[in-house]
Amino acid sequence: MVVLVVAAHPDDEVLGCGGTIARLAREGHEVHIAILGEGITSRSRTRDEASRVDAEALRARAREVAKLLGGRSLLTQDLPDNRFDTVPLLDVVKVVEEWVGAIRPQVVYTHHSGDLNIDHSVVHRAVLTATRPIAGCDIMEICAFEVPSSSEWAFGQFTKPFQPNVFVDVSETLGLKLRAMRLYETEARPFPHPRSREALRAAALKWGSVAGLKAAEAFELVRSIR
Repeated sequence: MVVLVVAAHPDDEVLGCGGTIARLAREGHEVHIAILGEGITSRSRTRDEASRVDAEALRARAREVAKLLGGRSLLTQDLPDNRFDTVPLLDVVKVVEEWVGAIRPQVVYTHHSGDLNIDHSVVHRAVLTATRPIAGCDIMEICAFEVPSSSEWAFGQFTKPFQPNVFVDVSETLGLKLRAMRLYETEARPFPHPRSREALRAAALKWGSVAGLKAAEAFELVRSIR
């Protein structure tokens, strides 16, 4: 099976489905990770040279993470952090279409539409546009993941809240997810922040309990063709 994970920023792929990526890779599936944004320059007033250096360092971390999780490849773009809404949607769609055409995935994981972070919602819409089920489309399934500190902090105000109905057992790969998040040292936060190690473990245990598993990652099924 060929799988494509489309994320807005470096760390979203880990937060949303790091355990699932690692499990699929262990099982011999071909998992590609695609990240559209540089993920850090919004912390400065402008995208100056210093923040660009920080962005490259973050991209290097993303390469380490992809290797750790077993990703077959890492694809990146340089969209401006927390400013995706300043980029024409068609331009974002074209990038995703190019990736989909090159990889030809059967399964796609991406952001939920109702996240607080504007970049996440833009990516969701771009992915659905780029993966329209036209004749010749290889994609059989699209699932949306949650991102702690974005999905729940929208409080369901923008669109319907994240309502998972697909659960992946990550009992054996949760440790890898937490190790991967540790590599993103600039993105992790101390407890009780949702991106803390303790909160991520607790979320996996919570979703596991919902599905009768020790630990799980949760997804909302967008489309499935059988």
